[in-house]
Amino acid sequence: MSAGESEDPHLPQTVASDELQRGDQRWKAARAVIKVGTSSITDQAGRLKPFAIEKLCNEIAEARETGHEIVLVTSGAITAGVGALNLKERPTRIRELQAVAAVGQPLLMGRYQKHLSDRGVPAGQVLLTPYDFMHRPQYLHARETLRTMLGLGIVPIVNENDTVADDAIRFGDNDRIAAIVANLVDAQRLVLLTDIAGVFDADPRANDDASLIEEIVEFDPEVVRAAGGAGTVRGSGGMASKIAAARMASWSGVSTTIMAGDCDDAVLAGLSVRPPGTLVRARTQRLSARKLWIAFGMASRGRIVIDDGARGALLHRGGSLLAPGIVAVSGSFNVDDAVDLIDRGGDVIAKGLVRRPSSQMFVEDGGDAAGADPIVVHRDDLVIIPEER
Repeated sequence: MSAGESEDPHLPQTVASDELQRGDQRWKAARAVIKVGTSSITDQAGRLKPFAIEKLCNEIAEARETGHEIVLVTSGAITAGVGALNLKERPTRIRELQAVAAVGQPLLMGRYQKHLSDRGVPAGQVLLTPYDFMHRPQYLHARETLRTMLGLGIVPIVNENDTVADDAIRFGDNDRIAAIVANLVDAQRLVLLTDIAGVFDADPRANDDASLIEEIVEFDPEVVRAAGGAGTVRGSGGMASKIAAARMASWSGVSTTIMAGDCDDAVLAGLSVRPPGTLVRARTQRLSARKLWIAFGMASRGRIVIDDGARGALLHRGGSLLAPGIVAVSGSFNVDDAVDLIDRGGDVIAKGLVRRPSSQMFVEDGGDAAGADPIVVHRDDLVIIPEER
């Protein structure tokens, strides 16, 4: 981790005459996903902050005027609903949260559309759930919808569909949605606007000596531990979810800026070559949106220990995990749950969706349940993950 000195190789390369300049910052026209958190656009009472939303919309309009294509991912529907209903506190039961979101979402969208319209920018609402990424027909539909909107000059405004999502299948925070949307639309940059200046080596709210990490090239456990938990009561994310989202984006070839949203010209600053806050560099390897969700968006429900032969098949031959290669199983999981695949040395080498429940996983002497499909995790449902995960 160090301060970056070179231009971002993952932004589109254009000739010098196409470069845009503002002060001492240079950047090139890019497709970008901008994500704003609840705490940035609502106050402590849960009311929307008109000035903050207007500021963001003006910055999006300015970015478009300089050649950028923008997708906005926004939080705040539930909190806006809490404020509109004059509730004393945020509900905790899922049905109440869904009802409150149904009130807050149109209020939130209305604000964005008004301020963008004042700048001559059309905007459209897109509500997503994990289903849209896990099932290929839905994935293709979502991708084409977003790309068509961009082609028509529309700013897609994306949020999780909180009115129908439940605890069994939901993203839980919009940082992860933003990372997957960046993959979906082939973005070059993801900008996560928050109420903290970036990623620090300790919690800056509790440690005055905390130092800003200007650039992350490789993730390590210390960065994740320093990120901490949720940032505010009103929000569902926090720096830990932003680290997770930046890692997802990195694995899809997208560089990420994590920065404060209240700085001047935040959107254009976040897209610059040397942005304020923390720049997370993209990896050269790319994963599909579906595999990103398997790798980083789904909680592991168990572990499967595999032998050396299975390890070699997964890592070097692109194979599926077969029942005879299983040494041991831990945890309780069902069909299509995510599990970690562990080698004999205890290292997590992959993650995938299982085709049989743990209760039917017969592994004694490497045997197989009678009549069962020998494929336990198909290669199409499997992601090889390095230790940095």
